[in-house]
Amino acid sequence: MARLSREDRQIALGRLQAGQSQSAIARHFHVSRSTISRLWVRFQATGSVADLPRAGRPRATTAAHDRFIRLRHLRNRFLSASSSVQALPGPHRLSDQTVRNRLHEAGLRARRPHRGAVLTRRHRQNRVQWGNQHLRWTVRNHWRHVWFSDESYFLLQRHDGRRRVYRRVNERYAPNCVDEAPAHGGGGVMVWGAINTAGRSTLVHVQGRITAQRYVEEILRPHALPLLADQDAIFQQDNARPHTARLTTQFLTDHHVQVLPWPSMSPDMNPIEHLWDELDRRVRRREEAPANRRDLLQALQEEWDTIPQQDIRHLIQSMPRRCRAVVAAQGSHTPY
Repeated sequence: MARLSREDRQIALGRLQAGQSQSAIARHFHVSRSTISRLWVRFQATGSVADLPRAGRPRATTAAHDRFIRLRHLRNRFLSASSSVQALPGPHRLSDQTVRNRLHEAGLRARRPHRGAVLTRRHRQNRVQWGNQHLRWTVRNHWRHVWFSDESYFLLQRHDGRRRVYRRVNERYAPNCVDEAPAHGGGGVMVWGAINTAGRSTLVHVQGRITAQRYVEEILRPHALPLLADQDAIFQQDNARPHTARLTTQFLTDHHVQVLPWPSMSPDMNPIEHLWDELDRRVRRREEAPANRRDLLQALQEEWDTIPQQDIRHLIQSMPRRCRAVVAAQGSHTPY
């Protein structure tokens, strides 16, 4: 049978006091006439239509316990519920679930943490300074001239620990329930790419360890320089050692390449990082998964070429928001 909410009870009581019949009120709220009758009898006896106290399981924690649990987990967000059970002072018989329930009441729920770069005080200061320097940059006058570049490593098989299997009890080691994974993801390939509002570079396969000499001869000279022929073009790269080596900086200076200063430990400021994620998702969605590194490289290059240019423009158009976000976060991690 339908149950009246507190607000509906007050409305029903007002209609009863106004002289409306119980049958009409019951039809209006889609409840039985006896429900309205009991409501009226309770009001005449107690002067209230609130719920009466009910018997139930007594609360296992005191107000002091609740405060201890809440403050303990606010001070260290990575503590487990079982550790709080053991740390509670005084005799008690609390379970881990009780602690979780108290945390839920405080609005705290266990979620997957965001993985971010390690930011020191100097990193944060540099990020804020960089954000302030580029707050007035617009897409039309500035960011559309920037070529954002980066390298990324793609695994042949990626296991993030979130995959699940449906099995019965004692089927943990059944052949059809074991997720067989090769060591180190079965290998992978490293690629280099660059994006701009007007286009993109070819996706370059980087074999082996990249050095400053290889970076200049295999990436910058054949692939980056042709993109930077426009006198207004600006080249962005992170602060990896091959990028900041004397050989690299001298090469860029000799060819009159304008380089965008970049704060260390700031992948969230580079829109190409989101493009790597999209590229990885596109490869994973393929009906036929790559069987080896050659297939993986071919799939990456094919999917790279099919990403709509509009998606790249949308990513670069987020640069003003990224600058505002890093300044608002005082150089700490941002949602990007």
